[in-house]
Amino acid sequence: MSAPKKLFIKTYGCQMNVYDSERMAEALGGKGYVETKTPEDADMILLNTCHIREKAAEKVYSELGRMKPLKAENPNLKIGIAGCVAQAEGEEIMRRAPMVDLVVGPQSYHRLPAMDDAVQTGAKALDTDFPDDDKFDTLKARSKAKRGPTAFLTVQEGCDKFCAFCVVPYTRGAEVSRASDRIIREAQELVASGVREITLLGQNVNAYHGHAGGLAGLIWDLDKVDGLERIRFTTSHPNDMDDALIDAHGTCEKLMPYLHLPVQSGSDRILKAMNRKHTAESYLRLIERIRAARPDLLLSGDFIVGFPGETDEDFEDTMQLVRDVHYGQAYSFKYSTRPGTPAAEKPQLPEDVMNERLQRLQGLLREQQQATQASMIGREVNVLFEKSGREAGQMIGKSEYLHAVFAEAPLDVIGTVRKVKIVDDAANSLKGELL
Repeated sequence: MSAPKKLFIKTYGCQMNVYDSERMAEALGGKGYVETKTPEDADMILLNTCHIREKAAEKVYSELGRMKPLKAENPNLKIGIAGCVAQAEGEEIMRRAPMVDLVVGPQSYHRLPAMDDAVQTGAKALDTDFPDDDKFDTLKARSKAKRGPTAFLTVQEGCDKFCAFCVVPYTRGAEVSRASDRIIREAQELVASGVREITLLGQNVNAYHGHAGGLAGLIWDLDKVDGLERIRFTTSHPNDMDDALIDAHGTCEKLMPYLHLPVQSGSDRILKAMNRKHTAESYLRLIERIRAARPDLLLSGDFIVGFPGETDEDFEDTMQLVRDVHYGQAYSFKYSTRPGTPAAEKPQLPEDVMNERLQRLQGLLREQQQATQASMIGREVNVLFEKSGREAGQMIGKSEYLHAVFAEAPLDVIGTVRKVKIVDDAANSLKGELL
């Protein structure tokens, strides 16, 4: 028997890319590939890219430059670019980087086995279509190999919102939801392989419509899956947070008290320019309703500072919204242009103005995060232990609030939910004692 071919995948960006990378590996597994952790001994290298961050394409070319010696040393090495940068710039990548053998978009990676056949003959392969065939129907069932206790599960892809700053509608396409029965089947496969917590993924996950009851209906069906102990979902849009989903946060025990609900700005003028179709006031009222249903919920959000046209007053509105909401965790970024998006055509703010605003916002968000973590000291939480820590006898897991928690514990706690008392907090984690 010939030795298996080795596949190295480097994943950039969002959780959905992590999920996609797993499915790519499974798709190529049928062609005799097994994953390796180092590119040096790989027969194929896949870079699964993200187009959300600034200068995403240039970072891909820089990575290719670092891999050029590997290609020179092993001419049979195949190099592929996948993900959203591949979707947005597929032909340009092929033109600018001749060392690349294949380029595949995020909606076409189920075609990787056929593309592999092509590149093994010396041909180039490019597929950035939005195919009619459902990639999830084409992909094999999930591997039954033993897995860690947490997993991502894509339930919805694409977005119809067309926010002025965002490339997702162009790189991932229109909103598409998977049928709920197939999601339940995949969840059962994951649980059978050792998974205890599933995070449902979508570019606009709470717009999921593959179940008559929407995302809430899917969550209640997952609640019935034996062995599944925790359910999370991300990323959400405020306009799709319906009553049923709010109610699920208050009544479904498996749905964890953590919600990532991006607002992006606290200024109605900027929100309108962003095409967000919600106001600061409607967002605040929504948060009130969600917290009424689940008072202990930890809220996370996204913010963009320095959007074209943002004034000092607009920025102060954002700071006030943050003070009003109090986030347990949040992500904040300077605006950066994305070619092809409406905001890219507008006059940009000076870099020093954006830097100063970002520092102020991040300072406030950091204060809120630290206050939230400090408030956990003395409380008992439920931790799903995932792996060993850096120190001997130390185990690490996540609380129901998605806080990283470390505690001294035996190895056999991995994959179980255990009661832990929080005794101290660190920069981005909590220290606990196993009860």
